[in-house]
This record gives sequence, C-alpha cells and structure tokens, in this order.
Amino acid sequence: MRHTGQVSDEPVSRSQRRKQRTRAALIEAAQSFIAAGKLNAPILEITQAADVGMGSFYNHFDSREQLFEAAVTEVLDNHGVLLDEFTSSIDDPAEIFAASFRLTGRLFRRRPQESQVLLANGMSLLVSDRGLAPRALRDIKAGVAVGRFTVADAELALAIAGGALLGLGNLLRAQPDRDDAHAADVVTEDVLRLFGMSADDAHDICTRPLPDLSALRRPDSVA
Repeated sequence: MRHTGQVSDEPVSRSQRRKQRTRAALIEAAQSFIAAGKLNAPILEITQAADVGMGSFYNHFDSREQLFEAAVTEVLDNHGVLLDEFTSSIDDPAEIFAASFRLTGRLFRRRPQESQVLLANGMSLLVSDRGLAPRALRDIKAGVAVGRFTVADAELALAIAGGALLGLGNLLRAQPDRDDAHAADVVTEDVLRLFGMSADDAHDICTRPLPDLSALRRPDSVA
C-alpha cells in the first residue's frame, strides 16, 4: 500500500511486528481454508490453525467474512504485483496480455494454495478491480487501440478469456500429469486468435521466453 505525505523514520515497534505476524498468520490460515472449500469453518478452528488466540482475531477482523475477503484480496494483490514485475519490460499490449495469461497458467502448479483461492472465487474475480482482471481489461483495450486485437466489446472479451483461464486451472487440478506450460500456451494462442490475431502472430507471441519461475517463492504475508 502506498502512503503519501511525510514518512516516519521510527522503527516498527515490537508490538507492531507482533500484530503484523498475527494478522499474516490469520490470513494464511484463511487462505488454506478457502483453498480447501471450508468457507463455513468456525472462527475458533481458523484461530487454532493460525496458532493465535480468539481475542487476537477480533483485534484484526470483525468477522470470518471480513477475514476471508482480506485473504482473497491479498492473493489478488500479490498476483497483480507479480504480473506487473514480469511484464514491465514489454511494450506491446498483446504480448503483455499473453505473457500474463501464460504466467498465470503456470502459477496454478507453482502456487497451488493461492491458485485454489482464485479458482474458488473465479467468476466473481472476473469483475474485480484487483489482480489479473483489471490488467487484462487494460491490455485488451490497449490492444484494440493499436490494432493488435479486433474485438467489439472489451468486457465480453475479458469474460471469454477469464472463462478459458478458469477452465485451464480446473483441468490442471484434475489432471496433475498434464504439462501446465504447454497447456497454458495452447489456451493463450486460442484466446489471441479469438481476439482477431492471425495464427502465426498468436503462435509467435506464445513461444517467446518467459521469466524463470523455477525459483519463485510464496510472497511474504505481512500486510
């Protein structure tokens, strides 16, 4: 989160660090419950999984629903930051869109818990103002503006792409032996052709190198 105005040079106190760790533990526990489909888990069960006291829960959240919302928001924000970092050197909006789609397809296996959270909230995330959806919509509109895409309705195009991505994620979950990188690239090519790109251009974009994800680690959960 960005802050404006004067920045304090005072170090974070021990109490503040403890609160950050507690909040992070609760959010991580919530993400594990969402990923497992346990959306009605009692707060006590969540605090036990986070190894924090019940009273500590209410120092940070008013309800389980508020915690779960924060847990999903963190996944979306982390995903968005990652995509921004990996596509920062690309100028072509069509390639940015394709790279983001291809990378997200690969992250289903590399970040399984976060991906399960995304899949569990899939349809609602297509209209979210965080994470991949707003970035994809931006790139679709930019691609249309420069003649890379020929779609009449950018929001509808986003819905089609989002549906394809969610379908890919569920297929990779159901078929753990399937090559995730190849599958993500094939689906991305199909989406690009639906957006009006030629088969050759779509294939070219989807065979360009991506950042090395082998050392990718889970982001810190401190808010």
